[in-house]
Amino acid sequence: MQQKTIPEEIYKQQVSIFSDLLKQLKRKRSNIGWLRLFIGIAILSLIYSLFFKSYIITWILVVAGIAVFLYVISVDADNNAKIADAERMLAINDEELRILSGKYDEREDGLPFLPHEHPYAGDLDLFGTASLYQYVNRCTSEQSKRLLAAALLSASGKITIIGRQAAAKSLAPQYEWRQKLQSTGVANPVTFATEQKLKFWLQMPKPLQHAFWKIFPAIFTSITLITLGAYLLDWITSSVFWLLVFAYFLIAKYGSGKVMETYTALTKIEGEIDTIYRQLLLIENLPAKSELLDSYKKILISEKNGTAGIKELKEILKRFDFRLNIMVFMVLNTFLLWDVRQANALNKWKENYSDSVTDWFDILTNIELISTLSTLTFNHPDWVFPVIVDQHFTLSGEDIGHPLIDGKKRVDNSFTTEGTGKVAIITGSNMAGKSTFLRSVAVNLVLAQIGAPVCAKTFTFSPAKLYSSMRIADNLAENTSTFYAELKKLKSIIDQVKQHEKVFILLDEILRGTNSLDRHTGSEALIKQLIREQAVAVIATHDVELASLYKEYKNDISNFHFDVQVEGEELYFDYKLKRGICQSMNASLLMKKIGIEM
Repeated sequence: MQQKTIPEEIYKQQVSIFSDLLKQLKRKRSNIGWLRLFIGIAILSLIYSLFFKSYIITWILVVAGIAVFLYVISVDADNNAKIADAERMLAINDEELRILSGKYDEREDGLPFLPHEHPYAGDLDLFGTASLYQYVNRCTSEQSKRLLAAALLSASGKITIIGRQAAAKSLAPQYEWRQKLQSTGVANPVTFATEQKLKFWLQMPKPLQHAFWKIFPAIFTSITLITLGAYLLDWITSSVFWLLVFAYFLIAKYGSGKVMETYTALTKIEGEIDTIYRQLLLIENLPAKSELLDSYKKILISEKNGTAGIKELKEILKRFDFRLNIMVFMVLNTFLLWDVRQANALNKWKENYSDSVTDWFDILTNIELISTLSTLTFNHPDWVFPVIVDQHFTLSGEDIGHPLIDGKKRVDNSFTTEGTGKVAIITGSNMAGKSTFLRSVAVNLVLAQIGAPVCAKTFTFSPAKLYSSMRIADNLAENTSTFYAELKKLKSIIDQVKQHEKVFILLDEILRGTNSLDRHTGSEALIKQLIREQAVAVIATHDVELASLYKEYKNDISNFHFDVQVEGEELYFDYKLKRGICQSMNASLLMKKIGIEM
């Protein structure tokens, strides 16, 4: 029998591995620092000795020492990059342990994605502190974060859901690969600004398109290098040499002016292009298989979409950025026509790879979303991937729990509703669990409809638009009362119902902002209308009289309840959903407890 993977143990092992690796790398950095100091002193000593006696061997040692010093600097830079990566990997595993322990409320909350008005987002804690977005998100790019938010806010299609499910299942065990993808993204997150810059540049006309500029850099460089050789061999005087250099500088400056618009369009994106390259390289070597994942890999390994293209762009931009060092740039541009060469390289790149850019961003965005779903799958091996059915409407789950409640404290419930024109009425005491149950069902449906696993033992559903009315607040800016705000929400639901859209409705205490008689009358009318229009709803209420509608609509209304046990003046809740109408209420006892004499 295969041993069950325990995420906490894996993450603790990873923390130990990267803690040890960091210690080794930092010791190495210290040793490299001493070595650099020793080599530097040795070079300075050799140079000092040249002031007294010039030996060829001394010159050779100086040159060799400088070469070794530069090599050590490159080794140090590589080691520092490994330290940064190890620190990120350590932080990722530490964060996973905190999330599993319920400490995730300081993570990015996704509130910028929360619409002002939405059919269910405000009721279900999708964004904000201690939200589903905070708990689930492992995306690093702005694009993938937006895709995750969009998926939470709108149900995906059946094909999309099934594709993501299979991909998440396949990628879930590959935690090292997923963390490497995340670490690479965290190092220099990809932004909308870079995507927009790149796509704007692709639409720009190419500079230096005349054939002359394609051959001129080679001719120009030949002339400048011949001039330099002539000067070093004393074939031309110093004044003639510097006069020619000034002329070459003016020509180079003219060429640079022609490409400045291109440079400005692409400036400061080399770091993010490097991120894209490294992440695409990981995807090319993705150690998981599914139809969706394979389709992304197939695009990447095709001739014009692979990592070779993005690597080439990264190298061109890196060379272009030499202009940031004014002394280096002056030499390169004056003698090699550096800017013109890079512009020509970019023109050629645009011809070869412009059609691939959209693919690259789409693949990275979707892979990060799948990686997020895979992490959720890995972290919760007891959760289940839902089964999708086409028959509207179906929702059936065994041991459904709220994903954000600690499993040790959470009470799970089973629930089923099938067919249209069905209303489940849930009555019960205050604090007995009605609202939490509604949110448990709703949040799991949201997860199901993005392709994620759900917090349940079994879960079957048919895709539908989710509508809820649970948390209604007044709006002082719009001069809107709580009651009117709820009416607006209910109107949007009724409009959908009248159009016979495939919707699933969750309501908690309908019309709470008006008097008890109007509330009961309005709620009863709404339930009857939902049944007539063949809608599907689950309604939680304190109004036990609404449950009596079952007598009139035996085939359409189901009654459930949460109850409370009272012993003396103490209340005991089991938070279990039961069939039938609630017979016990607790409001009077709670009022007595705070000092209201009954």
